[in-house]
Amino acid sequence: MSLRGIIFDMDGTLVDSGLDFDAIRRDIGLPERHPILEGVEAIPEGPERERALEILHRHEHEGAVRATPYPGVAQLLERLDQLSLRSGVLTRNSRASVDTTFGQLGWTFDTVLTREDAPAKPDPTGVLAICQDWDMAPADVLFVGDYLFDLQAGHNAGTRAVLFVPDLSTRPEALPEWSDEADWVVGGYDELHQLIEKLGQES
Repeated sequence: MSLRGIIFDMDGTLVDSGLDFDAIRRDIGLPERHPILEGVEAIPEGPERERALEILHRHEHEGAVRATPYPGVAQLLERLDQLSLRSGVLTRNSRASVDTTFGQLGWTFDTVLTREDAPAKPDPTGVLAICQDWDMAPADVLFVGDYLFDLQAGHNAGTRAVLFVPDLSTRPEALPEWSDEADWVVGGYDELHQLIEKLGQES
């Protein structure tokens, strides 16, 4: 296996947007822990669904404006360029929110897909589309995310998957029960950087 490209999730992986998913569910009227996008899509077309979308977009916009990068992200992105590794983003967020966040941070990626561009994770369509755009086999790509859907989307497409758990070294209780779904678990971008360098040397 070689390493030729990295696909990142956005919220909770590249940036901390402070999104309160429980608050979004409450405002929309979804059950606790219910997937938000799937819950909104299940609402019949009409005023109720429009209201739910407005609530979701408001929360996402507020999160996009206040989003801050996790320590080490900018340095890693520079290193990926130096290593000639492709970088992409696949997010369940909206295009407007992504453009706001990346515009503020001055970040660019080879490919960025949002929920308007491909079925939401864990569907592998977005991952496969990025691999096709890069003319790469999924086995040569790494997917990095903070949630189960990220790992599942990567594995469903045939990539290897890294679970990102911020501050894991100081908060071991933050490790989710489904962490064994990941090929690797990292607690920060220093660890991810080391992993990428190691995989690059093995290529």
